[in-house]
Amino acid sequence: MKRAVFFDRDGVLNDAVVRDGKPYPPASLADLHVAAGALRAVRTVHDAAFLAIVVTNQPDVARGTVARSEVEAINAELAERLGIDATYACMHDDADACDCRKPKPGLAIRAAAELGVDLGSSYLVGDRTKDIAAGRAAGCTTIFIDRGYAETTAETGADFTVASLDEAVARIVEREGVAR
Repeated sequence: MKRAVFFDRDGVLNDAVVRDGKPYPPASLADLHVAAGALRAVRTVHDAAFLAIVVTNQPDVARGTVARSEVEAINAELAERLGIDATYACMHDDADACDCRKPKPGLAIRAAAELGVDLGSSYLVGDRTKDIAAGRAAGCTTIFIDRGYAETTAETGADFTVASLDEAVARIVEREGVAR
């Protein structure tokens, strides 16, 4: 079985657009800004023999405010620029009651089934409480990047809380005993 680091997309691998303390995804490929340290983070997890997999909620597609093709273009650009192994995106909204929208673990479970990933030996890195809940429900070790969003509660339930993507990856390689 393979091991993976599941990364949330917006606010983790690319910069979120923050308005009134709440994070939003880029609305177009032109708005995409790769997060500082993202390429180094993906390379580091690959060097530690982990797959790098994106799991992302993209409800703006269901809401009709962003075209599916735009989300797919952003996902493809990130995958190419960062060397992402696979991307799993939920294009539903809360009212759709799907099993893939975080905080449900469907995206990670589907990725694990399709790619042969052992969830118990894997990590999920996210910047929102929904990410952490999904990772915990999937059986992953969870790492919360605290971006100071207004919506963030003091207790996320994460296994680890860090201030940056670099810190998240450092925690993984430290726990795994991998030289950086």
